[in-house]
Amino acid sequence: MKELLLIAIGSALVNNVVLSQFLGICPFLGVSKNVKTAAGMGGAVVFVITIASFVASVIYKFILVPTGFEYLQTIVFILVIAALVQFVEMFLKKAMPPLYNALGVYLPLITTNCAVLGVALTNVQKSYGILESVVNGIAVAVGFLVAIVLMAGIREKTEHNDIPKAFQGTPIVLVTAGLMAIAFFGFSGLI
Repeated sequence: MKELLLIAIGSALVNNVVLSQFLGICPFLGVSKNVKTAAGMGGAVVFVITIASFVASVIYKFILVPTGFEYLQTIVFILVIAALVQFVEMFLKKAMPPLYNALGVYLPLITTNCAVLGVALTNVQKSYGILESVVNGIAVAVGFLVAIVLMAGIREKTEHNDIPKAFQGTPIVLVTAGLMAIAFFGFSGLI
């Protein structure tokens, strides 16, 4: 249990996928304009990363390793992720059309979100079992959700502030992301 807690805290806060590993930057910067949309994207990523971690771990352990096809892991993981994203896209289109429209092009981009693939590959690289893979996947996804919602909240607040012309738009977003990364670096003393 202690090991799982360390994996969770380490993945969510200390080694935050966006702010310390710089994976998943595209949706992080693109969808973080308002909190509601950011939370929706974060929720979709939580679902995809959690299920992808489980399915990829099961496929790796019970199919790829016994057959000696470990070298196909990246291709197999990409196919699993693409299928999951299609499922999420169809669900959101039917169940939550406003969120589906708000996410726009960024929803299919979850397929190419390197954070999702990075989690699956990290689970294999660290020799995590199925339970550890799922815990790591959930923690990474929650870390992504926290980071994107915090960024959206900050961007909503700075939208109405007097920002120098040279820093308006993308520059202030990048400075904010850098400051958030420095703040998350403070969690490194937890483990």
